[in-house]
Amino acid sequence: MTQRFFTYCTFIALLFFCTNIFGQATKQEQLERRRAELRQELNRIYNLKKNNKAKELSVLDQVEGLNSQIDTRQNLIRITNQQANLLTRKINGNTKKIETYRKELKELKKDYAQMIVKSYKSNSQQSRIMFLLSSKDFLQAYKRLQYMNQYTKYRKKQADHIKDRTDLLQKLNIDLVAQKKRKVQLIDENRVAQTKLNEEKKQQQELVSQIRKKEGEFTKQIRKKQKEANAIDKQIEKLIREAIARANKKAGEKASSTKFALTAEAKALAANFTANKGKLPWPVLTGKVVKKFGKQAHPTIPNITINNSGVEIETKAGEEARAIFKGEVSTIKSIRGAGKLVQIRHGNFITTYYNLEQISVVEGQAVGTKDAIGKVRTNPTNGRAIMKFLIYQNATRLNPQHWIYKM
Repeated sequence: MTQRFFTYCTFIALLFFCTNIFGQATKQEQLERRRAELRQELNRIYNLKKNNKAKELSVLDQVEGLNSQIDTRQNLIRITNQQANLLTRKINGNTKKIETYRKELKELKKDYAQMIVKSYKSNSQQSRIMFLLSSKDFLQAYKRLQYMNQYTKYRKKQADHIKDRTDLLQKLNIDLVAQKKRKVQLIDENRVAQTKLNEEKKQQQELVSQIRKKEGEFTKQIRKKQKEANAIDKQIEKLIREAIARANKKAGEKASSTKFALTAEAKALAANFTANKGKLPWPVLTGKVVKKFGKQAHPTIPNITINNSGVEIETKAGEEARAIFKGEVSTIKSIRGAGKLVQIRHGNFITTYYNLEQISVVEGQAVGTKDAIGKVRTNPTNGRAIMKFLIYQNATRLNPQHWIYKM
């Protein structure tokens, strides 16, 4: 019973150890992938700035670009710190394991040495044959033969155990050296990144200082942009009401209603959309939110409040916009100041994607989750590709960040 209990406990401990190691490796891989994405993002921003040097960008555009760069670098530093901390825990764990294995190996070698000495003395006093021949009867001889075989097997098992522990110890030592080297690399990279971050923050302060000196002038520019954005929002809401009216008229319902009259199929689609809240895919494969949903202080002039009807996602030039859920294309339209717009109906939900070009769908077309609908338009003035994305339930505006996975 005791032996079985000991074996069970050993198995559980080994399983926990292996699970923990696998978990750490998976976490490290996830962090490394995220780190690579952030480095690519920084390279994209750097190349964009390089291409924009010859252009007369407004101070506000420069600050926005620098804000994005600073935010990305801070995330890179944070992820690198997490990697270094994870390595520290792994190094500490390996150091303890090495110490444990060294003690175990020392005891194994000590026991093995005593066993060999005992065996040598036994062989020098009496040979194996004489040991067997001196047996009183056949049964005793048989038992002695079994004992000698078991003893030989035990010696071999101990020798194999020593070899296995020695090999494992050597592997742990090699891993430990590699882990320490990697940790030093990460710390060095973070030191360089922190220096660059300090330089970027200094540039940011200089630009913000210029803005503060002409705050009234820049306030007018910001309010003008907000007014233009509000006008586009009104057009979008008008398009949604028209889409509801068309759908309801087709279904024989009131054309003036602000809610979709749903068929059984449309109800099921809307329920499925709702069930995926917080798990829906991003409307672009790669990108970052540069302006969140709702009322918020302006990032450069905090005493000005701006309002965003959706989220603004910056991505790479030529990136495909994609449907976040299956549905039907209800509207395609060109809007002044917003490029081309695509609206997709999902039961009583409508998703809107604008600042697009090269539209790849047509009105009335059924689309699936992640199907391409067009390319994100690159602003020729500042070289940035920013798509605005909105979600409505009937005519009610929703926060996309509550619906999209990790937005």
